[in-house]
Amino acid sequence: MSGSPRKTSRKRHHEPYMPKIITTVGQRPACLVNASVTYVGNDQIYAFGGFDQYTDEVYNHVLKLNLSARQWSLVDNYGDIPGVRMGHTACLWQGDKLLVYGGENEHRVHLSDVIIFDLKTAHWTQPELSGPTPRGRARHAAVIHDDKLFITGGMTGHENSVLGDICYLDLKTWTWSRTWHFVPRYDHSGFIYNGRLWISGGVTEEMERTGELWWLDIRGTPAFEGAPAYGMASEDPSYPAAPRFSNFAVVPTAPPITGNTGYAANSSSVQVNPGPAIHHRNPPLAPSAISSLKFVSGPNVPAQNIGYHFHVFSSGCLLDFVTPASVISSLETSLSAFDLETLKWQRLADGKDLFNPNYRWHYCCLDEDGTSAWLLGCPNQPNRAQGNDGEETLSDVLHIDLRKLGLLGNALSQEAKEQTHIPSSDGNGFSHLSGIGADLARTFDTPPESGSGTDFIITANPDTEYSDMDDDTSSISTVTSENKNGPGSRPIHVHRFILSARWPHFARLYNAQMAEFHTRKMHIPEPYSAVKAFLYYLYTDSIAASPASGPASPNPSFSGLHTGSSPTLEDVAGMLVMSNIYGMPRLHHLCVNRLVKELDIQHAALIFDRASVAQEAWLKRRAASFCMTHWGRIVRTEGFRRLRRSAMLELCEEVDQEGRVVGGDELEAVGGLSGSRFGGGMYREGRKRGRANSSRSIDAEETESVDDDGMEVS
Repeated sequence: MSGSPRKTSRKRHHEPYMPKIITTVGQRPACLVNASVTYVGNDQIYAFGGFDQYTDEVYNHVLKLNLSARQWSLVDNYGDIPGVRMGHTACLWQGDKLLVYGGENEHRVHLSDVIIFDLKTAHWTQPELSGPTPRGRARHAAVIHDDKLFITGGMTGHENSVLGDICYLDLKTWTWSRTWHFVPRYDHSGFIYNGRLWISGGVTEEMERTGELWWLDIRGTPAFEGAPAYGMASEDPSYPAAPRFSNFAVVPTAPPITGNTGYAANSSSVQVNPGPAIHHRNPPLAPSAISSLKFVSGPNVPAQNIGYHFHVFSSGCLLDFVTPASVISSLETSLSAFDLETLKWQRLADGKDLFNPNYRWHYCCLDEDGTSAWLLGCPNQPNRAQGNDGEETLSDVLHIDLRKLGLLGNALSQEAKEQTHIPSSDGNGFSHLSGIGADLARTFDTPPESGSGTDFIITANPDTEYSDMDDDTSSISTVTSENKNGPGSRPIHVHRFILSARWPHFARLYNAQMAEFHTRKMHIPEPYSAVKAFLYYLYTDSIAASPASGPASPNPSFSGLHTGSSPTLEDVAGMLVMSNIYGMPRLHHLCVNRLVKELDIQHAALIFDRASVAQEAWLKRRAASFCMTHWGRIVRTEGFRRLRRSAMLELCEEVDQEGRVVGGDELEAVGGLSGSRFGGGMYREGRKRGRANSSRSIDAEETESVDDDGMEVS
């Protein structure tokens, strides 16, 4: 058995990732507006409520989409069935329940009730609530965290006033908290990350669609971590409200006339006998730090007034799906991610690589780990051949595997984030690694004479050989424990036990008692720095950049660093190839995630080459796009000059047949320097700030955004 698999695993030609649209069958719902759509696990999506966009009829149907069977079905539900509603929220709770709050019924009455749908029994129940009932609302945001249902913003009243408050329901005691001021929004998204409640997108009180990001610190704040405490206004600490919030009062809503069932006579579910309301006109600001971030312009900042936006959270990032609207070009659609740690935008995919312009999408939902997204929608022109008489239905689903786009998922990204903190290791007081990883790293590549216990030797190819190889004689050749290609690198001392436990290929090789078993040596025909970084990962389970070096570490190679340092981007690119060779998906995801986050001028050509060899089509496409945008700088880098001839030709062929090189003077005339959006500087004066209407879709011809540079933090 060889130290490296056969060359068939190293083909450079592969199909790029393109999400596929699936067409559903069964009792497909109409294209509902303001319904709730929730992924509940087990390949199932539940839709509830909403209204018909053509007849304005409001529903209380429960529908289930089986993604495996691609079939919609109407769910027979029992118990205390709620009335019709729209603009409500439905959160997955305890893994098998939907927690529905608020909404608006057919009589324009805004609701403030809580109802629970058990997914296993299809029964509705309504808990008995206590505490000050918040004002009824629709088109708000809701998120469950730490057994609390947080409610922010929304619309209320016959004049559709915009609410700017926040409160929560304790799901252990079913008690409402008091209400505080936060930020006026509706049609926005909310999520919890790193001890903060984040609010993104939506429409402001001036009826403008906004890209501002607001957050509220809830960790360490007794008002949000303890049990709800409420009473008269004078009992609460005084936090004066800002002048912009002065016209938002919390007014108690009169209880509706109800029948024997406890629901209003119009069949809409409204909380009966609401608890005490807050009577003072200006509730205090939330008793914690409130911050905001405004994005004015940037090459990767999505314009909120163009397209149909879905804001969701995954992998420590805010994702913005900009999907096709009525008259926008496919060039304006995209999927972008805002890293909540580094506060940087990056474009994960262009719209042409994700969205078919012949479809439009109405809803978006994610799985719990944030690795898969589903968009629900319909064709622009209904297909009469499918028997729907030309009526629009939620007939089609677009499934996007976010791991293919470089995202790790919530669990893995949280694990990687925790590794950047000081570990709980007695032997290492300061390290970016986990406790056990920091301890094992001390024994890595240490001669056995020092008492480290190393009992195996790995050699690799010198780093200088890689650029001189072509595709047929490169490291895809198969070698045994003896290096048949001549002198190798200096030996790397490792432990057989660690390699067998962490590296499936080595375990198979060793258990088969091949030559390596007897000689206790193995040669890996890959660059030395990549092999050493790969083995170091087996010890530490981390490829993250250390805080000392940072993302843009100038260190040339891992081979020259102390073993406590982290691998460079060049090392990670080499590890990506090895993860593909040896079938290690976790390492593969970690490599792609770091490479796309830290993609820069010096390494872009190298990353393109390694992504091509590793059959990582999406990363290859992103690196190629980066190279085309910064071509003049890329061709002057050492990484480009070290490319093999075949890789250099492949990169040059990434440009389309009608493409051409544009000089810097010409780019400056149209505002495309330094990677800015091409043509972005032509209309800097006289552009009007877009005004958003109540829908998420804004036509590009009617509204355009201000294109100033910068980012504003308050």
